[in-house]
Amino acid sequence: MARPTLEELQDRFEIDELLTRYAYAIDDREFDLLDTVFTPDAKIDYTSAGGIAGAYPEIKAWLSEILPMFSGYQHVVGNRRVTIDGDTGTSVSAFFNPMAMNGAISFFCGGEYHDRLVRTADGWRIAERVERTIWNWGVPT
Repeated sequence: MARPTLEELQDRFEIDELLTRYAYAIDDREFDLLDTVFTPDAKIDYTSAGGIAGAYPEIKAWLSEILPMFSGYQHVVGNRRVTIDGDTGTSVSAFFNPMAMNGAISFFCGGEYHDRLVRTADGWRIAERVERTIWNWGVPT
């Protein structure tokens, strides 16, 4: 395996920061920060978790409406597999997500985010995300 170039390392660092920024935007309820995560025309699919699929503006509005129903939650994103080909790439990252209602943990879920990435003038962005929920424990109350 060849050693990565400085540019490859920089791209990987920026993509890692992008995937982490998504989790912070959601968990901090700073939904406008998602504008720096997704392309304006991104396609997002949360249906495996009981959510919706659609274009980024619709998904952003839905997230800002549905997530405040929970008293707390955390999105831990790790185990990233990133492939870069010039100005495009893909990533698969594992997530672990406890969700609380009324101040107590109600359920946990885990799975993977499958992303199509593009380099834009403003840096790397997610152009397509498909959430694949693999497991759930507990049920929403």
